[in-house]
Amino acid sequence: MNIAAAANETLAHNSNVLVYSAMAIYTLAFVAHMAEWVFGSRSKVARTAAALTSQATATAAPPAAADRQGGGTAVLERPKVITKTAAGSRDVPDGPGAAGGTEKGDLYGRIAISLTVLAWALHVGGVVTRALSVQRAPWGNMYEFSTTFAAVAVGIYLLLLTLRKNVRWIGLPLVTTVLLDLGLAVSVLYTASDQLVPALHSYWLWIHVSCAILSGAVLYLGAVATLLFLFRDRYEAKLADPAGKQPGAFAASVLERLPSAASLDKFAYRVNATVFPLWTFTIIAGAIWAEAAWGRYWGWDPKEVWSFITWVAYACYLHARATAGWKGRKAAWLGLIAFACYLFNYYGVNIFVTGLHSYAGV
Repeated sequence: MNIAAAANETLAHNSNVLVYSAMAIYTLAFVAHMAEWVFGSRSKVARTAAALTSQATATAAPPAAADRQGGGTAVLERPKVITKTAAGSRDVPDGPGAAGGTEKGDLYGRIAISLTVLAWALHVGGVVTRALSVQRAPWGNMYEFSTTFAAVAVGIYLLLLTLRKNVRWIGLPLVTTVLLDLGLAVSVLYTASDQLVPALHSYWLWIHVSCAILSGAVLYLGAVATLLFLFRDRYEAKLADPAGKQPGAFAASVLERLPSAASLDKFAYRVNATVFPLWTFTIIAGAIWAEAAWGRYWGWDPKEVWSFITWVAYACYLHARATAGWKGRKAAWLGLIAFACYLFNYYGVNIFVTGLHSYAGV
């Protein structure tokens, strides 16, 4: 018995070491992502935008081709740009945050991705080692949920890259928030390895909570894209109005590196719509588990109420996207409100509200 306890304690210690090591590598990845955006040339976006303008007016060849012929790397003067998707076309003008831009910027980008992969491997090792130390699913409290959530979010991002999706622009905000999430987990939410409260001793822990983690990770990526869409859409609106106030140098240097507003909006909608059925199943699975644990499917517990509020908010977002007058910025704000409900359901309800789900371990 003492040998088993000592082994579990060793595994728990190793899990902590792996998580801290992952945080260190994520920090290096953050620096590399910053370098990618700093050293990535803006000329790629300028060339792409000019090519779109030329294509629309049919008066000139794509500047990218001219740049290759001349062999130079000079940044073109800012043209009158059409950045939004034309009807019936698919416009994805990516900046260095999405697909490189210069040789140096792309080098830092590839270094950032490599470091992210290494950090993620250590991160997953920490989650698995934690599971071995407690001999159960590694999401029985807020610390475990947070570390697993971050690992799943990074894993989905790397999967999208493996599928050759242009999502490198997510890398910087993702690594930043993962560092914040893990920092909060190890400093404020940390809970020593321990067994579960009786209500959690069920195979539904694997089903219900794993679905909640996967849903939340995908919804997070959608929220990032939605937030960036709002900034990029405002930026494009200013460019389209030469008589109005033009974007400042700093705003331009950041926002030029993002995909078009139409591309960001499309990405956010697709990921939110894809994962919405899984979030629906998460709530249903929770109700079934509640009936097995407490003898009723629904009891208006704060966690249940806010899970339903989150579901309704995302349903409103998806409905707004299908309604003519609510596309674009209005629907985007609904998407951000919906994700804010998800965050409050996790942090606010678990920490500040007492209920049947109050076993966060904080």
